[in-house]
Amino acid sequence: MHAMQYEMTLPADYDMRIVRDRVERLGHFLDDWDGLGVKAYLMRERGVHGSPVNQYAPFYLWNTMEGMNSFLWGGPFQGLVDDFGQPVVRQWSGVACEDGGRADSAAVLAVRQRVPVPEGVVLSEFMAEAVRETGRLAARDGAVLAATAVDTGRWELVRFSLWSHEAPDAEGEVFRVLHLSAPGRETLPRSRQW
Repeated sequence: MHAMQYEMTLPADYDMRIVRDRVERLGHFLDDWDGLGVKAYLMRERGVHGSPVNQYAPFYLWNTMEGMNSFLWGGPFQGLVDDFGQPVVRQWSGVACEDGGRADSAAVLAVRQRVPVPEGVVLSEFMAEAVRETGRLAARDGAVLAATAVDTGRWELVRFSLWSHEAPDAEGEVFRVLHLSAPGRETLPRSRQW
């Protein structure tokens, strides 16, 4: 599993209906994208769920590098670049993924938490605890899915979770899920990724 996200922070007075309309019009294009596990079309609005910004920030869990690369270099990503400019695309290596107790429910919110990997830790123990925390997050009430990945360039974990209700039981930045494309969700590797 490979995680990916880009964020487009928009002006404070930006009409976020433009983002909603864009996702409504184009979101279905990835509903059967080869190599994609899950794409959550995410949005934050200034003042909602504590967000200081307006932002469009899709989050991906990929089953294959080929699927991700064909999206970035030969697919719909070019349309986004044409409309919004070239965003920084963050990428993380998968650590763990678990279905939540509400796996069959629609996701309405997502939570992203970034956690630094401290200097001097035993990496195998730290990552084993990250796997266990992914399981605990997935077991919380209302969880649809929980995943953890690591960026070894920044030594940062990202915990990403999808929720079926408006009050997620997780700490971090809260996003509205506008659409969920999940053509390969069932084939995402579960639990520990090594």
